[in-house]
Amino acid sequence: MPTLEFKGKQFIYSHHLGVPFRELQVVPEKSLPAEGKKPSLDDNLIIHGDNLEALKSLLPTHAGKVDCIFIDPPYNTGEEGWCYNDNVRSPLMKEWLKKSANPVDKDDLERHDKWLSMMWPRLNLLYELLSENGSLWITLDDNEIHHARKIIDEIFGEDSFVGQLAWQKRTSRENRAPLSPSIDHILLYTKGLPDTWKLRRNLINIRSDDTDGSNSSDTIPFSAQGYRKNQVYPIKTPTGITLEPPKGRCWGATEEEFERLKKEGRIYWPKGGNGRPRVIPLESEFKSVVPNTLWMASEVGSTENSKKLLMQIFNERETLGIHAPKPHELVERAIQISTSENSIVLDSFAGSGTTGHAVISANKSDKGSRRFILIECEDYADTLTAERVRRVINGYPYTGTQREELHRENITWSTFGNEKKHRKVMDQVESIENLHAHEYDKIKKQIKDGVLTVTGERKVEKTAPGLGGSFTYCTLGELIDVESLLTGKDMPGFEALARYVFYTATGQSLEKVGKPAPDGLIGETDLFRVHLFYQPDKEWLRSNEAALNAERVTAIEQGNKGGKRAIVFAVAKFMSQKELTARRIEFCQLPYAVHRILGE
Repeated sequence: MPTLEFKGKQFIYSHHLGVPFRELQVVPEKSLPAEGKKPSLDDNLIIHGDNLEALKSLLPTHAGKVDCIFIDPPYNTGEEGWCYNDNVRSPLMKEWLKKSANPVDKDDLERHDKWLSMMWPRLNLLYELLSENGSLWITLDDNEIHHARKIIDEIFGEDSFVGQLAWQKRTSRENRAPLSPSIDHILLYTKGLPDTWKLRRNLINIRSDDTDGSNSSDTIPFSAQGYRKNQVYPIKTPTGITLEPPKGRCWGATEEEFERLKKEGRIYWPKGGNGRPRVIPLESEFKSVVPNTLWMASEVGSTENSKKLLMQIFNERETLGIHAPKPHELVERAIQISTSENSIVLDSFAGSGTTGHAVISANKSDKGSRRFILIECEDYADTLTAERVRRVINGYPYTGTQREELHRENITWSTFGNEKKHRKVMDQVESIENLHAHEYDKIKKQIKDGVLTVTGERKVEKTAPGLGGSFTYCTLGELIDVESLLTGKDMPGFEALARYVFYTATGQSLEKVGKPAPDGLIGETDLFRVHLFYQPDKEWLRSNEAALNAERVTAIEQGNKGGKRAIVFAVAKFMSQKELTARRIEFCQLPYAVHRILGE
């Protein structure tokens, strides 16, 4: 397989392995727990800190558990003001990066090398966090899309590439550019194979296809092909006109069924009440289709609309310092396709918190219980990223008019010159008004620059309604440094060390850590049972209580009903390794022997 070479690659190739583990520290005063509960790492998480170190710190708890990763990294346009400053140990790398203290700009001839050096270790850690059927979605523009494909091919494997999507990020024209940039790219990779992922990904729902050529996307024609005697009868419209089925067709159901639909308020009469009846569909009457690779702004939003929504959420601010945030509808579409109702969704370049908003919205739509993890290194992690999520959950102060785009389509002069096309568009607009009028104070129609938009407007006084939810705010704590056991300074807690040694020994994350047990068991895999004897107390660690002795070995054996290999972490042992090996026990001395056992 062809590979991409770039400056610094040899030094950062395995850098992710040497990134230190840090304990996640809960910040209660910045968290928003569910009513009656305390902030917990089992909740949605917003993490403030370097995203490389944050990703490494998630491995003991979330390795192999994330179903959807949606990231919007720096596009490397030369105008974003990002710096590359990973602490890579190589002297040559440090010398190179001395010159890189300033933000990367267009004049930096090595900006592509720096971007690739920044992305490589992060993509490796993201790969570790993905579940076996998980997927990575990464948005980029033309600056780095070609480079990104090559390094993701190398990390994930060429066979893991699912597709490259085009998203219509803007609907207005940029007349100053050689070509007006209308799209961004979305790379989609899976940890497994695309054919396997296809079996687990979800289809997207659209209204059932029209069968009479009306092209309405919100209602279904009440007619069917062929002739069925019990489905041919006269229907009277609200305006008193008596209608028969279209020529060569019959009505879509019996008269009894039609009366039931009418009673339920599910019949729509186009043309001001003179047209043939149409049915307002239930969710179950949607048609599921395979997602395509072209996502239009009318379906998943644009940067223009997302910026307006963000300014509405933060209406008391003049500016937010965020350029072109992604619309939450875009991320929600990826979530709809790639997750189940209990999935974990990760965004390690969280920015304004769009992914958190999208997860909350998706849960609201289908009553799911997905969880999100947002990582943001900038100082606005609390005041923008977390604050947006707080406001989406609780509602936010707002007095004014909320607007939501309900429909968008291109209109040409031929539409107005052709009576059938014109009537079709008018019917569609009427259908949208009929379906959504109860949700808004006003439905506004506008044609501008050849585009028809239908927008719902709702007057809000004092507070916009919230969607509900909760989250825990975290920062990155001290290094989980087992060498600190020697000094007694900044020693990790029992739970943090338990998760750390379990992951480093097995390569798997620990589901739940209980209280210290007599046999020291902290968890098991298909092959191993892992034990830890530890207290974050220097005097205890120096005492005989901290050692692996005959009594503890007996307890370990009695609990090992399946005969699995036992891995025991402790500061000392009172038995020979030869005897322990005979009893299927591998002793790992703290702090010297914390290492991955699997494969050794």
